Amino acid sequence: MSCKFLNLIPVKEVAVHVVEKRYVMPSGVPIGIYTKTKGILIIGTGKVTASDGLVYEPADQLVKSGDYILEIDGKGVSKKEELIDFVNESEGNAMVLKILREGKTIELKIEPVQLQDGSYKLGVWVRDDMAGVGTLTYICQDLKYGALGHPVSDGDTGTMIRLAEGKVYDTDIVGIIKGKDGTPGELTGVINYKDEYCLGNIEQNTPTGICGTLKKVPEEMEDAYVEVGMKQDIHTGEAYILSFLDGNLRQYRIEIDEVDLNSKEENKGILFHVTDDLLLSETGGIVQGMSGSPILQDGKIIGAVTHVFISDATKGYGVFIEKMMQN
Repeated sequence: MSCKFLNLIPVKEVAVHVVEKRYVMPSGVPIGIYTKTKGILIIGTGKVTASDGLVYEPADQLVKSGDYILEIDGKGVSKKEELIDFVNESEGNAMVLKILREGKTIELKIEPVQLQDGSYKLGVWVRDDMAGVGTLTYICQDLKYGALGHPVSDGDTGTMIRLAEGKVYDTDIVGIIKGKDGTPGELTGVINYKDEYCLGNIEQNTPTGICGTLKKVPEEMEDAYVEVGMKQDIHTGEAYILSFLDGNLRQYRIEIDEVDLNSKEENKGILFHVTDDLLLSETGGIVQGMSGSPILQDGKIIGAVTHVFISDATKGYGVFIEKMMQN
C-alpha cells in the first residue's frame, strides 16, 4: 500500500497483511497437566555423608540449577531411575556427564561418592516430570487447543520446562484457597491419570502456554464458537473472564486498565482488575490455577489470564490471544 501526503506526494510503501477472521471455542475449564522433561533437570546440589564418615559435595561448582543431564558416559538418559542405575554401576569411578546449559552442551567429569549402605551418589537433586492444574483457554475446530497462557516452568529453578512429552486430563476442583495481599491463592484439584480421563496430548511448551491436540471436548464446555479478537480490537473498560470454579462455567466481570501493544513480556500485554463480587467472594481475585482462563470483550476472545499481583490479588495480567495462537 502506498502512503501519500495530501493524497498526492508518495511518502512510503507499507506491506499489509490481510488476516482472515478466525473462530475458536473458549473454554475456561480446569485441566490436569502432566509433562515429562527432555533430559533430566537438575534443580540443585547437596551434601552426602560418605562411607568414611566425611561429608562431600561431589557436584558443587560443577553443575547448576536448570542444567539438563542428556548423557552419561555417552549413553542417553531420560529418567531418574536410569541416572541412579548408572551412578551405582560406576562403583565410584569418574563419570562424564553431557549437560545442556542455556542452549549449549558441555561435558563434565564427576566422581560419585560411596555411602555407608554401599550405594553411590552424585549429590544432585533432579526432576524428570511435573504435574499441576491449569485452565484450558480455547479449542479450534480441528481440536487443536491452547492453555495456560504462560509456560510450564519448574518451581525450584524458575526455568521453562524442556518438554519431551505430556498429556492433559480431566480434573475436579476440590478446594479454593483465597488470595490475599502478599499471598497468592490457589485452586486445588484431583487429577485422574487413567486413560479414559485423558483429554489429549501436549505438543509444545511455549512462553505463552502449552498447545496440542485433544481427543475430545470437555463435557463442561459450551459448544459455541466466538471470533478471535486482535490486539487493536482491545480497549480499556469492561470485559469478562470465563472460568469454572464452583461447578459452573461462568463469566466474571473485570475491568481492563491498560493495553500494552508493545510489551517486552509476551504474556503481560493486558492489565486488569477484578470487579465481579462473586469472584471476589469465592477467590479474592485471581488465584493460581486460573492461568489460561479466557478473557472476553465485545463478544470476542481477546486473551487469557496469566499472572496475579502478589501484592493485590484483585489485579492480574493477560496475554493477547493472537500471540498465544501464534506460538
